Amino acid sequence: MSAVRSVLRFLLNGTAVEIADCPPTRTLLDWLRLERRLTGTKEGCAEGDCGACTVLVGRLTPTGLVYESVNACIRFLGSLDGCHVVTVEALAAGGALHPVQQAMVEHHGSQCGFCTPGFVMSLYGLWMQTPSPSTLEIEKALQGNLCRCTGYAPIIRAAQAVTADPASDPLVAERDRVIAALREMRDGRRVVVGAGEEAFILPADPADFAAVLAENPGATVVAGSTDVGLWVTKFMRPIGPLIFIGQIEGLKEIEESEGGVTLGAGVTYTEAFPVIAERFPAAAEVWDRIGGEQVRNMGTIGGNVANGSPIGDTPPILIALGARLRLRSLRGPREMPIEDFFVDYGKQDRRPDEFVEAIHIPALPENKRFAVYKVTKRLDEDITAVLGAFRLTFDGAAVAEARLAFGGMAATPKRAAAAEAALTGKPWSAETARAAMAALAEDFRPLTDWRASAEYRALAARNLIWRFWLETAGETVRLDRALAV
Repeated sequence: MSAVRSVLRFLLNGTAVEIADCPPTRTLLDWLRLERRLTGTKEGCAEGDCGACTVLVGRLTPTGLVYESVNACIRFLGSLDGCHVVTVEALAAGGALHPVQQAMVEHHGSQCGFCTPGFVMSLYGLWMQTPSPSTLEIEKALQGNLCRCTGYAPIIRAAQAVTADPASDPLVAERDRVIAALREMRDGRRVVVGAGEEAFILPADPADFAAVLAENPGATVVAGSTDVGLWVTKFMRPIGPLIFIGQIEGLKEIEESEGGVTLGAGVTYTEAFPVIAERFPAAAEVWDRIGGEQVRNMGTIGGNVANGSPIGDTPPILIALGARLRLRSLRGPREMPIEDFFVDYGKQDRRPDEFVEAIHIPALPENKRFAVYKVTKRLDEDITAVLGAFRLTFDGAAVAEARLAFGGMAATPKRAAAAEAALTGKPWSAETARAAMAALAEDFRPLTDWRASAEYRALAARNLIWRFWLETAGETVRLDRALAV
């Protein structure tokens, strides 16, 4: 076993913090407000949707110190070891408003003011990375921030009006000091705070993670907490002990080759986006609609897969691409096609002492067609009603292989076997597409819930295949009309 440290250590604004006694499910938001009296960080939804709780978290990466916006309401305090937490109070610590805050005042970006600190922190994070952002970049940064009274135009104008140079910002001026402090805190040891079900553990590396999981097979593994956080804030579930893995560098590696891409299970949506957009561009638009910026900065690909939700966004994409999953335990690695991992609702082919270590996505062949479509009630930051991911490979004009995967249509992310059979060996044509659409009735019996009715889901899934045909045939698809019946 690795050497053990029994104290959680991180930076809060300009102060080093050590915590030896903390419930495993204590959220950063509650700790900031109740124990540190930093009440600029607000609770609006307690589920990572509204952004009123947004803070920045700085962490060391192979490329240096990176600050990202996160939702404090679902971020557990124990996951912050070796990080730098920056709250809105730090921006005007010298008495004068920060340039981002001043721009919000001058452009009337606030009315009731409840959501304003969260908007300021999201814009602050954007300004640090992109001092002169485009409107599209501003809108993307604000996907996870909701305002009920001002409207977004004044906030966007405020973001465009900030002309100060980030080089003068304290986070830049103090970067070397912060990096040195965080490196000293990251001592390579396992962290254990508390005992029994009131404990949380941070393994030192993947090998230590396997040992910890073998010792605690009933523990809850927490990567980004974008789903697990709601188990606590909404359902009040006792889920201890917790094993936090977001700090394990060995799970955050991205390997590229001609044969494909391998993503460590701890790679976040944000970290994966550049390689996904380059190697699998059809998935990029959907990738940018996974939650808001804060959720993408926290949530991980491995967590989305391991969770096994039938409405998770990445599993249908990975299934259509023919990805393979690597699990690990003290007994060694175990691999499988990713679709075989999903057994039934809430059940995956993972033994109690195993964890998801990596996902390998093979490169797209030359003779392929690949597309991903996500159907939701609103465009941004919404949970999927139906997601379709389609990949066809061809032998001349005929479909040599079809991989059609759907989310939201069954108890698990699932391939449409009958629809695939209707395509395989046939010419890719309107007639073939309609045959596949009809065959979906054999593949799925969707449920009705508050996101969509069974009838709507069935129709939407058929329409997505028809849209795929129209787009591959070179037609421009209008999204304001029904595509098929």
